Amino acid sequence: MIQLQSGKVEVGGVALRNHLILAAGVLGTCGSSLARMLREGAGAVVTKSIGPVPRYGHAGPCLVVLEDGVLNAMGLPNPSHEFRPELDLLSGEPVVVSIFGGNPDQFGEVASWFADAAVAFELNVSCPHAAGYGAQIGTNPELVKACTQEVVRYKRPVWVKLTPNVTDITAIGTAAQAGGADALVAVNTVKAMRISTGLKRPVLGNRFGGLSGRAIFPIALRCVYELYEACSIPIIGCGGVSSAEDVVEMMMAGASAVEIGSAVRANPGIFREISEQLYRPDGVLPEEIVGCAHV
Repeated sequence: MIQLQSGKVEVGGVALRNHLILAAGVLGTCGSSLARMLREGAGAVVTKSIGPVPRYGHAGPCLVVLEDGVLNAMGLPNPSHEFRPELDLLSGEPVVVSIFGGNPDQFGEVASWFADAAVAFELNVSCPHAAGYGAQIGTNPELVKACTQEVVRYKRPVWVKLTPNVTDITAIGTAAQAGGADALVAVNTVKAMRISTGLKRPVLGNRFGGLSGRAIFPIALRCVYELYEACSIPIIGCGGVSSAEDVVEMMMAGASAVEIGSAVRANPGIFREISEQLYRPDGVLPEEIVGCAHV
């Protein structure tokens, strides 16, 4: 396997400790868990998505572990503005705040609460199971552009996390870029469901949810590949990454860094383990492999 030369990493206006980032929604609900992931070797961390009003989320069951992934329909539960004190524990750390809203004004309002504490914002326009939010914004290029423009005003790097549940992800990526995004995150979960044959009903309380984990890696890889050819801003690959080999493959498709989410459930030490396999002092320069699979 190709190994990378370690050194300074900067992606989308953010200085990272390495190329591995904790994805939103995984151990990101409090400052102590985010700090733990940084101690475990994450190059940066992304918080749970924070919105304009507190939400309790969907009725359970909200999460089901499958043989090849995780199916969840949390419903964007979050404490809204009350999350702000959690970031006081992380001053000076590479913490990206994930935010969501139902329109550009709400995105701007939430961004204003965290502009003095976040190193960057990640716009959640991609959650597939929260009515009025997430993918209902992220399937409309003009709305994505407007929400991005609103958050850019707060003078922090803006990453836009895209949904794979669209016909043409490049149309959404180019809209985010036109709105001033500094990077694209590809992708959020794939809309999916399972049914309990014993109970004769969907296994999730919300019926539909988002599939993450190994099962969606080929989908995420394809999205990164397409976005690399259509956009000129950095791409952060997300979806099913669980090994150093996956990281290299994502980078060859066009990712400048990756986010890791579901794999943390089974192995909280995965960032350090991947780093030990991914880097060596005489490895290749990362920029030499980013996008090298494009011909």
